[in-house]
Amino acid sequence: MAWRDGKASGTRLLLFMASIILGIAAVVSIQSFSENLKDNIALQSKALMGADFIIDSRQPPNERVLQIIDSLGGADAKSVGFPSMAVFPKTRNTKLVNVKGIEGGFPFYGELETDPVTAATDYQQAGEVLVDATLMMQFGLRPGDSVSIGEITLPIAGRLVSAPGSTGVSASVAPPVLIPYRFIEATGLIQTGSRIRYDFYFVAGPGQDLEALDEKVDPLLDAQNADLDTHTSTGERLGRRYENFGKFLNLVAFIALLLGCVGIASSVHIYIKEKLQSVAVLKCIGASRKQSFLIYLIQIAGMGLIGGLIGTGVGLLVQQSFPLLLQGFLPFEVQITLTVAPIIMGLLLGVFMSVLFALSPLLSTWYVSPLQVLRIQENVPRKSRRANVLIMSAILLFVFLFSYWLVDSWKYALSFAAGILVVFMLLGGVADLFMKGIKKYFPTSWGFTARQSLLNLFRPNNQTLVLILAIGVGTFLISTLYFSKDILLAKTTLEANDEAPNLILLDVQTEQQEAAVARITEKGLPLLNNIPIVTMRMHKIKDRTVNEIRSDTTSTINGWILNHEFRVTYRDSLIDSESLEAGNWPVESQGEGVVPVSLSDNVARDAGVEVGDRLVFNVQGMLMETEVASIREVDWGRMQLNFSVLFPSGVLEDAPQFRVLTTYTPNESTSAGLQRELVQEFPTVSILDLRQLLSVVDDILDKISWVINFMAFFSILTGIIVLIGSVRTSKYQRIKESVLLRTLGAKSGQILKITALEYGYLGILGSTTGVLLSLIGSQLLALFVFETAFVPSWVPLLIVLPGITMLVLAIGLLNSRGVLNSPPLEVLRKEGV
Repeated sequence: MAWRDGKASGTRLLLFMASIILGIAAVVSIQSFSENLKDNIALQSKALMGADFIIDSRQPPNERVLQIIDSLGGADAKSVGFPSMAVFPKTRNTKLVNVKGIEGGFPFYGELETDPVTAATDYQQAGEVLVDATLMMQFGLRPGDSVSIGEITLPIAGRLVSAPGSTGVSASVAPPVLIPYRFIEATGLIQTGSRIRYDFYFVAGPGQDLEALDEKVDPLLDAQNADLDTHTSTGERLGRRYENFGKFLNLVAFIALLLGCVGIASSVHIYIKEKLQSVAVLKCIGASRKQSFLIYLIQIAGMGLIGGLIGTGVGLLVQQSFPLLLQGFLPFEVQITLTVAPIIMGLLLGVFMSVLFALSPLLSTWYVSPLQVLRIQENVPRKSRRANVLIMSAILLFVFLFSYWLVDSWKYALSFAAGILVVFMLLGGVADLFMKGIKKYFPTSWGFTARQSLLNLFRPNNQTLVLILAIGVGTFLISTLYFSKDILLAKTTLEANDEAPNLILLDVQTEQQEAAVARITEKGLPLLNNIPIVTMRMHKIKDRTVNEIRSDTTSTINGWILNHEFRVTYRDSLIDSESLEAGNWPVESQGEGVVPVSLSDNVARDAGVEVGDRLVFNVQGMLMETEVASIREVDWGRMQLNFSVLFPSGVLEDAPQFRVLTTYTPNESTSAGLQRELVQEFPTVSILDLRQLLSVVDDILDKISWVINFMAFFSILTGIIVLIGSVRTSKYQRIKESVLLRTLGAKSGQILKITALEYGYLGILGSTTGVLLSLIGSQLLALFVFETAFVPSWVPLLIVLPGITMLVLAIGLLNSRGVLNSPPLEVLRKEGV
């Protein structure tokens, strides 16, 4: 019976399936790509690092570190890396780059991809450099041109297309430049305060246990302010980084799936309502409740299985485009292969979610009386309240459990499930209030077409609730994503005034300070900041040294506190991005030899200290005892120099230090001219142009936004499918109304206007509610997550809202053409069923 009845209603069942296909496709595509990404990282982890393991340090390796390196058989290759300004004499352009001096056969896995190919192997022996391909294209450079780094000038061997250890994002800010190791000292860039990284590369011996090596050697290196990274641990960290983004996309895809399930519930509701008389006939000839229920349950399950199959196939095709969408973020090429787990998940989800969301309307068949054959009524038999509560509880439990499986955090899963529930309840409440308001305050003085369009919103078999849900959720998602991007951009956007620095000079040595300041002021530019920087490390927290804390496996102090090289400054006042959380600043010295300091809230939290606790810092070989005088809340999102540790004036003035100078340049040409002069006179100074940095940040956010909107498109498209399915499902009801209206004298033009007004109301109400909810949600995000002010953009109001409204109107009219052209006999014969 299920098969025979299903064949007779094949077209309508296809529309049911369309509601879930896109949701399954979205989830499967993300899941499958995540699995492929994980597998690719595991397979290519050696090529990503270029070695089996690396020992790295932010300071020249001491004797103990060198002993450990020797005990491991000696490094197979080594490098020194640091950011610096590069000058291209051909074009006189300057650019902040990441210089890496290499000695040995690095990389041992993967390859340096260069143009010409021979440059990868010849540049060291020839004493030439490899320059990032995008940078060479940007400045019109060719192999054979030269580049000046610090105090040396070398010829360019070729373009560096890709290299192990260079990710797309970091390379956008400071593109890589590789030089032979022997030229590093000649650059003159190894000075006090320089941000230098020393790397030693190793190839593991046959059968060497890298995990055991990491557990044994890494603690020894930590005690010497060095670190050991294996290719497996680095791959795991990289995997977690992309996994977090994947989890977010999974939730976006899951919303599309839930929206499809809402469409299924609505479509099945109309479908079953029209089948109630058939069920009553079946019961008259002896069919039991269970049999009549199972007939349609099997149909829905079959629909879910076929929808799952198609959705899974579409998802596997969609994931083929992900490497192109994410190529700016991935440091390697992803090889797409078939993975079993997402395919099985797609099939099971199709069946399970179809049945779960169809159970409530399917229960109507259970309570149909055989007398229904003799009765003419529109009301569906009353269902058990207990059964409905159980079904709704099962749906909410499933949403929570599936969310938990996607994000692996019960807090995030609960927040997501609660958020979705609140949004659906609010949209449902708005639809219900709207229909009740129309009934109570019906505008009887309006014209016929306007009155009839309003009556359609609460007629039998109306689709007001499901359409407002579909339109509202899609609009809410798109608008919230757009507002979130605005919040992120607002946190990084420079203020357009002379007090906001947009050019920062780093690593200015003490003897260069006066001349550098003079060059800035000579051009009539303001010197906004002249900040001293002193480097130091933590030596003791309270009464325990960092080495004791490292060896204590029960310690709750964050590891980065123990290994980090702090760059601190000294001043007796707070700046705009700081506010006191505890204590006072400035303060007088707490005692002879004890220096008061101010910590940022994150450092105090991770170090487990409060106001009044003692800390001992190693200031480049000299131990200095301090006491926490205050804890500051720092807005790290603001584009200005912020510090984790703050000393008072009169303490560090004589310590080895360097300076950071900031100024404001009104345009790019002034900025470029100043940079050229400064780099020519001070080749060791690094210059950070915030205009270029912000353009990189903006580009990254645009890419992320594009990917997210690509996934959100599934939600919108699912909403469109739900809309089409809802209109098609109630086609017979509309044909009947159309014929009756024409019998009463209504013209086709009037019926078309009625339909247009009805869908116009639904589009405006659904999209307006979605935008308003997104405004509330974005305000909460800005307040509690981003901790910043929220200034909403007009784009969702001016583009998204009218755009979705017009889309709803167009689909409603296109799907209603058949209703207008249907002859009266179609109603009498019920050919539209």
